Amino acid sequence: MASSAETSDGENELELIVRDASGSDDGSLAATDEIAPLLTPPENPKINIFTVSYPRKAPRDQVRKPLEAETSPVAHFISWVWSGSRYSGLMCMAISSTIYFVMEVFSEVVSAQPIPLLEAAFTRCTIILVLSFVWLRKSGQPISGLANVKNLLISRALMGYLSLISFIYCIQRLPLSQAIVLSFTTPIMASIVARVILHEKYKIADVGGLACSFFGVLFIFRQMLTTQDKNGGKNISVKGSSHIYAILAGIFSSITGGISYCLTRAGAKASDQPLLTVFSFGILASPASGICLFALEEFVFPDVYSFSVMLVLGVLAFFAEVFLARGLQLEKTGKVANVIYMEAALSQLWGIGSSRIALSFGRIFGCLLIFVSVCCTMYIGPDKEME
Repeated sequence: MASSAETSDGENELELIVRDASGSDDGSLAATDEIAPLLTPPENPKINIFTVSYPRKAPRDQVRKPLEAETSPVAHFISWVWSGSRYSGLMCMAISSTIYFVMEVFSEVVSAQPIPLLEAAFTRCTIILVLSFVWLRKSGQPISGLANVKNLLISRALMGYLSLISFIYCIQRLPLSQAIVLSFTTPIMASIVARVILHEKYKIADVGGLACSFFGVLFIFRQMLTTQDKNGGKNISVKGSSHIYAILAGIFSSITGGISYCLTRAGAKASDQPLLTVFSFGILASPASGICLFALEEFVFPDVYSFSVMLVLGVLAFFAEVFLARGLQLEKTGKVANVIYMEAALSQLWGIGSSRIALSFGRIFGCLLIFVSVCCTMYIGPDKEME
Protein backbone atom coordinates (compact mmCIF):
# COMPACT_ATOMS: atom_id res chain seq x y z
CA MET A 1 0.00 0.00 0.00
CA ALA A 2 1.41 3.43 -1.00
CA SER A 3 -0.01 6.93 -1.29
CA SER A 4 1.49 10.32 -2.18
CA ALA A 5 0.35 13.94 -1.94
CA GLU A 6 2.09 16.89 -3.54
CA THR A 7 1.45 20.67 -3.14
CA SER A 8 2.95 23.44 -5.37
CA ASP A 9 1.33 26.55 -3.96
CA GLY A 10 4.47 27.89 -2.52
CA GLU A 11 8.07 27.25 -2.17
CA ASN A 12 7.52 24.54 0.29
CA GLU A 13 6.66 21.11 -0.98
CA LEU A 14 5.30 18.33 1.17
CA GLU A 15 5.40 14.79 -0.03
CA LEU A 16 3.79 11.98 1.99
CA ILE A 17 4.75 8.47 1.01
CA VAL A 18 3.21 5.41 2.64
CA ARG A 19 4.65 2.00 1.80
CA ASP A 20 3.62 -1.54 2.62
CA ALA A 21 5.54 -2.91 5.63
CA SER A 22 5.65 -6.46 4.37
CA GLY A 23 8.33 -5.80 1.88
CA SER A 24 10.64 -3.92 4.25
CA ASP A 25 10.50 -6.39 7.08
CA ASP A 26 11.66 -9.43 5.20
CA GLY A 27 15.05 -9.39 6.93
CA SER A 28 13.58 -9.05 10.38
CA LEU A 29 11.13 -11.86 9.74
CA ALA A 30 13.95 -14.12 8.66
CA ALA A 31 15.81 -13.39 11.90
CA THR A 32 12.64 -14.02 13.86
CA ASP A 33 12.22 -17.37 12.14
CA GLU A 34 15.73 -18.33 13.17
CA ILE A 35 15.15 -17.39 16.83
CA ALA A 36 11.67 -18.89 17.03
CA PRO A 37 12.77 -22.47 17.62
CA LEU A 38 14.78 -21.30 20.61
CA LEU A 39 11.86 -19.36 22.05
CA THR A 40 9.20 -21.93 21.42
CA PRO A 41 8.10 -23.52 24.74
CA PRO A 42 8.93 -27.22 24.95
CA GLU A 43 6.14 -29.59 24.38
CA ASN A 44 5.25 -32.19 26.98
CA PRO A 45 7.27 -35.33 26.16
CA LYS A 46 5.44 -38.48 25.35
CA ILE A 47 5.94 -41.06 28.06
CA ASN A 48 5.92 -44.78 27.49
CA ILE A 49 7.40 -47.77 29.23
CA PHE A 50 10.65 -47.38 27.34
CA THR A 51 11.27 -43.73 28.25
CA VAL A 52 10.41 -43.78 31.96
CA SER A 53 13.55 -43.63 34.14
CA TYR A 54 13.24 -45.41 37.46
CA PRO A 55 15.36 -44.28 40.43
CA ARG A 56 17.89 -46.82 41.62
CA LYS A 57 17.41 -46.21 45.33
CA ALA A 58 13.69 -46.87 45.37
CA PRO A 59 13.90 -50.64 44.85
CA ARG A 60 16.47 -50.94 47.64
CA ASP A 61 14.25 -49.03 49.98
CA GLN A 62 11.32 -51.16 49.01
CA VAL A 63 13.29 -54.38 49.51
CA ARG A 64 14.81 -53.22 52.79
CA LYS A 65 11.45 -52.85 54.50
CA PRO A 66 10.34 -56.46 53.91
CA LEU A 67 13.77 -57.67 55.04
CA GLU A 68 13.50 -55.69 58.26
CA ALA A 69 10.01 -57.02 58.79
CA GLU A 70 11.22 -60.60 58.28
CA THR A 71 14.12 -60.33 60.74
CA SER A 72 13.86 -63.05 63.35
CA PRO A 73 13.29 -62.22 67.02
CA VAL A 74 16.62 -63.84 67.84
CA ALA A 75 18.43 -61.35 65.59
CA HIS A 76 16.58 -58.46 67.22
CA PHE A 77 17.53 -59.78 70.65
CA ILE A 78 21.21 -60.19 69.75
CA SER A 79 21.22 -56.69 68.23
CA TRP A 80 19.69 -55.26 71.40
CA VAL A 81 22.15 -57.10 73.63
CA TRP A 82 25.17 -55.97 71.58
CA SER A 83 23.98 -52.38 71.08
CA GLY A 84 25.24 -51.10 74.43
CA SER A 85 21.95 -50.55 76.22
CA ARG A 86 21.72 -50.32 79.99
CA TYR A 87 21.61 -54.07 80.58
CA SER A 88 23.81 -55.11 77.64
CA GLY A 89 26.88 -55.85 79.75
CA LEU A 90 25.04 -58.19 82.10
CA MET A 91 23.19 -59.87 79.24
CA CYS A 92 26.39 -60.42 77.25
CA MET A 93 27.98 -62.15 80.22
CA ALA A 94 24.85 -64.26 80.72
CA ILE A 95 25.01 -65.35 77.06
CA SER A 96 28.71 -66.17 77.44
CA SER A 97 28.04 -68.34 80.50
CA THR A 98 25.18 -70.07 78.70
CA ILE A 99 27.41 -70.85 75.70
CA TYR A 100 30.02 -72.40 78.00
CA PHE A 101 27.24 -74.49 79.54
CA VAL A 102 26.12 -75.59 76.05
CA MET A 103 29.71 -76.58 75.30
CA GLU A 104 29.79 -78.75 78.42
CA VAL A 105 26.49 -80.43 77.54
CA PHE A 106 27.62 -80.96 73.95
CA SER A 107 30.86 -82.59 75.14
CA GLU A 108 28.93 -84.95 77.42
CA VAL A 109 26.23 -85.89 74.92
CA VAL A 110 28.48 -86.38 71.89
CA SER A 111 30.86 -89.26 72.34
CA ALA A 112 34.04 -88.67 70.38
CA GLN A 113 37.60 -89.85 70.31
CA PRO A 114 39.57 -88.97 73.48
CA ILE A 115 41.76 -85.95 72.77
CA PRO A 116 44.53 -84.65 75.08
CA LEU A 117 43.74 -81.39 76.84
CA LEU A 118 46.63 -79.51 75.24
CA GLU A 119 45.54 -80.63 71.80
CA ALA A 120 41.97 -79.54 72.48
CA ALA A 121 43.23 -76.19 73.78
CA PHE A 122 45.44 -75.76 70.71
CA THR A 123 42.51 -76.44 68.38
CA ARG A 124 40.19 -74.02 70.15
CA CYS A 125 42.79 -71.26 70.29
CA THR A 126 43.52 -71.70 66.58
CA ILE A 127 39.82 -71.49 65.69
CA ILE A 128 39.48 -68.40 67.89
CA LEU A 129 42.45 -66.83 66.11
CA VAL A 130 41.11 -67.55 62.62
CA LEU A 131 37.54 -66.41 63.32
CA SER A 132 38.59 -63.22 65.08
CA PHE A 133 40.99 -62.40 62.22
CA VAL A 134 38.24 -62.91 59.63
CA TRP A 135 35.79 -60.84 61.67
CA LEU A 136 38.23 -57.95 62.02
CA ARG A 137 39.05 -58.01 58.31
CA LYS A 138 35.39 -58.08 57.29
CA SER A 139 34.54 -55.18 59.60
CA GLY A 140 37.51 -53.13 58.40
CA GLN A 141 39.09 -52.90 61.83
CA PRO A 142 42.89 -52.61 62.13
CA ILE A 143 44.44 -55.94 63.03
CA SER A 144 47.26 -54.50 65.11
CA GLY A 145 44.99 -52.19 67.09
CA LEU A 146 45.78 -48.70 68.25
CA ALA A 147 49.26 -47.82 69.43
CA ASN A 148 48.11 -46.84 72.92
CA VAL A 149 46.43 -50.21 73.60
CA LYS A 150 49.07 -52.59 72.26
CA ASN A 151 50.62 -53.06 75.69
CA LEU A 152 47.21 -53.78 77.17
CA LEU A 153 46.43 -56.34 74.48
CA ILE A 154 49.79 -58.07 74.85
CA SER A 155 49.44 -58.21 78.62
CA ARG A 156 45.89 -59.53 78.33
CA ALA A 157 47.04 -62.28 75.95
CA LEU A 158 49.92 -63.27 78.24
CA MET A 159 47.78 -63.40 81.39
CA GLY A 160 45.05 -65.32 79.58
CA TYR A 161 47.48 -67.92 78.30
CA LEU A 162 49.14 -68.34 81.69
CA SER A 163 45.73 -68.86 83.23
CA LEU A 164 44.84 -71.45 80.58
CA ILE A 165 48.03 -73.47 80.83
CA SER A 166 47.95 -73.41 84.65
CA PHE A 167 44.36 -74.66 84.69
CA ILE A 168 45.27 -77.50 82.33
CA TYR A 169 48.09 -78.50 84.69
CA CYS A 170 45.72 -78.27 87.65
CA ILE A 171 42.88 -80.28 86.12
CA GLN A 172 45.27 -83.06 85.07
CA ARG A 173 46.53 -83.58 88.64
CA LEU A 174 43.57 -82.75 90.87
CA PRO A 175 40.09 -84.26 91.16
CA LEU A 176 37.64 -82.54 88.86
CA SER A 177 35.59 -81.07 91.73
CA GLN A 178 38.61 -79.36 93.29
CA ALA A 179 39.79 -78.00 89.97
CA ILE A 180 36.33 -76.59 89.24
CA VAL A 181 36.05 -74.95 92.67
CA LEU A 182 39.47 -73.37 92.22
CA SER A 183 38.50 -72.12 88.76
CA PHE A 184 35.36 -70.49 90.18
CA THR A 185 37.48 -68.32 92.42
CA THR A 186 38.45 -66.40 89.26
CA PRO A 187 35.46 -63.98 89.46
CA ILE A 188 36.43 -63.10 93.04
CA MET A 189 40.04 -62.54 92.01
CA ALA A 190 38.89 -60.41 89.09
CA SER A 191 36.80 -58.21 91.39
CA ILE A 192 39.70 -57.76 93.80
CA VAL A 193 42.16 -56.92 91.01
CA ALA A 194 39.65 -54.52 89.43
CA ARG A 195 39.29 -52.73 92.77
CA VAL A 196 43.07 -52.30 92.97
CA ILE A 197 44.03 -51.67 89.34
CA LEU A 198 40.91 -50.16 87.77
CA HIS A 199 39.75 -48.43 91.00
CA GLU A 200 36.24 -49.80 90.68
CA LYS A 201 33.90 -49.08 93.58
CA TYR A 202 31.51 -51.78 94.74
CA LYS A 203 28.39 -51.66 96.80
CA ILE A 204 27.48 -54.07 99.55
CA ALA A 205 25.05 -55.74 97.15
CA ASP A 206 27.90 -56.46 94.70
CA VAL A 207 30.13 -58.03 97.35
CA GLY A 208 27.21 -59.95 98.83
CA GLY A 209 26.24 -61.28 95.41
CA LEU A 210 29.72 -62.65 94.75
CA ALA A 211 29.89 -64.23 98.21
CA CYS A 212 26.43 -65.78 97.81
CA SER A 213 27.29 -67.27 94.42
CA PHE A 214 30.61 -68.70 95.63
CA PHE A 215 28.94 -70.27 98.66
CA GLY A 216 26.49 -71.79 96.20
CA VAL A 217 29.41 -73.39 94.36
CA LEU A 218 30.74 -74.75 97.66
CA PHE A 219 27.34 -76.26 98.47
CA ILE A 220 27.18 -77.86 95.02
CA PHE A 221 30.60 -79.50 95.24
CA ARG A 222 30.66 -80.08 98.99
CA GLN A 223 30.04 -83.80 98.70
CA MET A 224 32.55 -84.13 95.88
CA LEU A 225 35.38 -82.35 97.67
CA THR A 226 36.02 -85.38 99.87
CA THR A 227 36.18 -89.03 98.94
CA GLN A 228 34.98 -91.80 101.19
CA ASP A 229 37.11 -94.83 101.85
CA LYS A 230 35.15 -97.85 100.74
CA ASN A 231 36.70 -100.10 103.38
CA GLY A 232 36.79 -98.08 106.55
CA GLY A 233 34.18 -95.49 105.67
CA LYS A 234 36.43 -92.61 106.74
CA ASN A 235 36.46 -89.30 104.98
CA ILE A 236 39.82 -88.78 103.42
CA SER A 237 40.63 -85.36 102.10
CA VAL A 238 42.02 -85.32 98.60
CA LYS A 239 44.23 -82.41 99.58
CA GLY A 240 47.41 -84.38 99.98
CA SER A 241 50.92 -83.05 100.04
CA SER A 242 51.52 -84.54 96.59
CA HIS A 243 48.89 -82.20 95.18
CA ILE A 244 50.29 -79.00 96.61
CA TYR A 245 51.78 -77.90 93.29
CA ALA A 246 48.54 -78.60 91.48
CA ILE A 247 46.62 -76.55 94.04
CA LEU A 248 49.11 -73.71 93.71
CA ALA A 249 48.74 -73.95 89.94
CA GLY A 250 44.97 -73.66 90.33
CA ILE A 251 45.32 -70.59 92.55
CA PHE A 252 47.80 -69.09 90.09
CA SER A 253 45.33 -69.76 87.27
CA SER A 254 42.60 -67.91 89.18
CA ILE A 255 44.82 -64.91 89.88
CA THR A 256 46.08 -64.60 86.31
CA GLY A 257 42.54 -65.17 85.04
CA GLY A 258 41.29 -62.31 87.22
CA ILE A 259 44.04 -60.05 85.91
CA SER A 260 43.16 -61.11 82.37
CA TYR A 261 39.53 -60.06 82.93
CA CYS A 262 40.63 -56.61 84.08
CA LEU A 263 43.02 -56.21 81.15
CA THR A 264 40.25 -57.33 78.80
CA ARG A 265 37.99 -54.63 80.16
CA ALA A 266 40.70 -51.98 79.92
CA GLY A 267 41.76 -53.01 76.40
CA ALA A 268 38.20 -53.25 75.08
CA LYS A 269 37.29 -49.82 76.46
CA ALA A 270 40.49 -48.19 75.18
CA SER A 271 40.20 -49.64 71.67
CA ASP A 272 36.38 -49.59 71.55
CA GLN A 273 36.59 -53.04 69.97
CA PRO A 274 36.25 -56.11 72.25
CA LEU A 275 37.21 -58.43 69.41
CA LEU A 276 40.79 -57.14 69.50
CA THR A 277 41.23 -58.65 72.96
CA VAL A 278 40.03 -62.01 71.65
CA PHE A 279 42.35 -61.79 68.66
CA SER A 280 45.35 -60.86 70.81
CA PHE A 281 44.71 -63.90 73.00
CA GLY A 282 44.46 -66.22 70.01
CA ILE A 283 47.58 -64.91 68.31
CA LEU A 284 49.64 -65.78 71.41
CA ALA A 285 47.81 -68.82 72.77
CA SER A 286 47.59 -70.72 69.50
CA PRO A 287 51.33 -71.07 68.72
CA ALA A 288 52.24 -71.36 72.41
CA SER A 289 49.75 -74.19 72.92
CA GLY A 290 51.06 -75.91 69.82
CA ILE A 291 54.62 -75.77 71.13
CA CYS A 292 53.56 -77.17 74.51
CA LEU A 293 51.52 -79.88 72.78
CA PHE A 294 54.36 -81.23 70.66
CA ALA A 295 56.89 -80.81 73.48
CA LEU A 296 54.93 -82.35 76.38
CA GLU A 297 52.30 -84.64 74.87
CA GLU A 298 51.87 -86.97 71.96
CA PHE A 299 49.71 -85.64 69.18
CA VAL A 300 46.59 -87.73 68.52
CA PHE A 301 45.32 -87.49 64.96
CA PRO A 302 41.51 -87.21 65.27
CA ASP A 303 39.07 -88.86 62.93
CA VAL A 304 36.57 -86.85 60.88
CA TYR A 305 33.79 -87.08 63.45
CA SER A 306 36.01 -86.06 66.36
CA PHE A 307 37.50 -83.23 64.35
CA SER A 308 33.99 -81.97 63.54
CA VAL A 309 33.15 -81.99 67.24
CA MET A 310 36.32 -80.03 67.97
CA LEU A 311 35.39 -77.49 65.31
CA VAL A 312 31.92 -76.98 66.80
CA LEU A 313 33.37 -76.54 70.29
CA GLY A 314 35.94 -74.09 68.92
CA VAL A 315 33.28 -71.95 67.25
CA LEU A 316 31.19 -71.94 70.43
CA ALA A 317 34.28 -70.99 72.46
CA PHE A 318 34.90 -68.07 70.08
CA PHE A 319 31.42 -66.63 70.55
CA ALA A 320 31.63 -67.19 74.30
CA GLU A 321 34.88 -65.21 74.44
CA VAL A 322 33.45 -62.43 72.27
CA PHE A 323 30.38 -61.97 74.48
CA LEU A 324 32.56 -62.16 77.59
CA ALA A 325 34.80 -59.38 76.27
CA ARG A 326 31.78 -57.29 75.31
CA GLY A 327 30.25 -57.75 78.76
CA LEU A 328 33.45 -56.67 80.46
CA GLN A 329 33.66 -53.66 78.16
CA LEU A 330 30.18 -52.43 79.04
CA GLU A 331 29.89 -53.20 82.75
CA LYS A 332 31.96 -53.19 85.92
CA THR A 333 33.96 -56.33 86.59
CA GLY A 334 32.37 -56.98 89.97
CA LYS A 335 28.86 -57.10 88.52
CA VAL A 336 29.46 -59.20 85.43
CA ALA A 337 31.76 -61.57 87.34
CA ASN A 338 28.81 -62.68 89.45
CA VAL A 339 26.90 -63.74 86.32
CA ILE A 340 29.67 -66.22 85.45
CA TYR A 341 28.42 -68.53 88.22
CA MET A 342 25.34 -69.26 86.10
CA GLU A 343 27.37 -71.91 84.32
CA ALA A 344 27.83 -73.95 87.51
CA ALA A 345 24.13 -73.85 88.39
CA LEU A 346 22.98 -74.71 84.87
CA SER A 347 25.47 -77.58 84.71
CA GLN A 348 24.19 -79.06 87.96
CA LEU A 349 20.56 -78.78 86.92
CA TRP A 350 21.38 -80.48 83.63
CA GLY A 351 23.20 -83.28 85.43
CA ILE A 352 20.28 -83.81 87.83
CA GLY A 353 17.71 -83.68 85.04
CA SER A 354 19.62 -86.19 82.91
CA SER A 355 20.25 -88.48 85.92
CA ARG A 356 23.99 -88.07 85.58
CA ILE A 357 24.23 -86.53 89.04
CA ALA A 358 22.35 -87.70 92.12
CA LEU A 359 19.79 -85.31 93.54
CA SER A 360 20.76 -83.83 96.92
CA PHE A 361 19.78 -80.94 99.14
CA GLY A 362 23.22 -79.36 98.89
CA ARG A 363 23.13 -79.19 95.09
CA ILE A 364 19.61 -77.77 94.97
CA PHE A 365 20.37 -75.23 97.67
CA GLY A 366 23.62 -74.22 95.94
CA CYS A 367 21.85 -73.72 92.60
CA LEU A 368 19.17 -71.69 94.38
CA LEU A 369 21.79 -69.43 95.97
CA ILE A 370 23.44 -68.81 92.61
CA PHE A 371 20.20 -68.04 90.79
CA VAL A 372 18.98 -65.72 93.54
CA SER A 373 22.30 -63.87 93.52
CA VAL A 374 22.39 -63.53 89.72
CA CYS A 375 18.74 -62.45 89.54
CA CYS A 376 19.38 -59.78 92.19
CA THR A 377 22.36 -58.52 90.19
CA MET A 378 20.21 -58.37 87.07
CA TYR A 379 17.36 -56.67 88.91
CA ILE A 380 19.60 -54.02 90.52
CA GLY A 381 21.32 -53.45 87.20
CA PRO A 382 24.13 -51.02 86.51
CA ASP A 383 24.81 -48.17 88.92
CA LYS A 384 24.29 -45.55 86.21
CA GLU A 385 23.44 -45.25 82.57
CA MET A 386 26.03 -46.45 80.12
CA GLU A 387 28.20 -43.79 78.54
